[in-house]
Amino acid sequence: MSETPETPYVPRLAIGLVHYPVRDRLQKTVSTNITNFDIHDIARAATVFGVEKYYIIHPMQEQLMFVERVLDHWRTGQGSKFNPMRKTALNPVKTAVSVEAALADWNVPDCLTIATTARVEWAKRKYSFAELRHEMHVEKKPVFMLFGTGFGMTEQLIGSCSGVLESIRGAPPKDYRHLSVRSAVSICLDRVMGPW
Repeated sequence: MSETPETPYVPRLAIGLVHYPVRDRLQKTVSTNITNFDIHDIARAATVFGVEKYYIIHPMQEQLMFVERVLDHWRTGQGSKFNPMRKTALNPVKTAVSVEAALADWNVPDCLTIATTARVEWAKRKYSFAELRHEMHVEKKPVFMLFGTGFGMTEQLIGSCSGVLESIRGAPPKDYRHLSVRSAVSICLDRVMGPW
């Protein structure tokens, strides 16, 4: 998008909600179930903050078919007449069988792949919110941001990313860090895309 005084530059951003490969509480690699709340609530946040694509990533066709049924209901079924705003919010949502498939579908060359995790020791590079915002808004680098479900993405997936975004810290003294993924997505999007 060309930049004019009326239309400021909007960074190119896609997000992926990763259901595999992720870890369980015993640190085993598993896949997690897709939830209806994550489809809707993350789509709404993505639309608010100008995300181009929101990929729901799962290797099992049954899970992806569930997402497609939900999308069909709100995009072309009865839901589209009942709540047109929800139809608008679901426009960026797509499904993919893997992170690689999602990246290939978005097809944006030289994008940074950024993982969100508390396990920053697995990162090639660590980005603060301010540093990533600079890359996006000033350097104009496109970003594909990944959010894990379960107990977070695997070490291999995190290590394959361009870098890791700093974790969201809780208020002292407890520094409680167990947000729902929906809350974490909203906070991260506001920090890197919000007009402040």
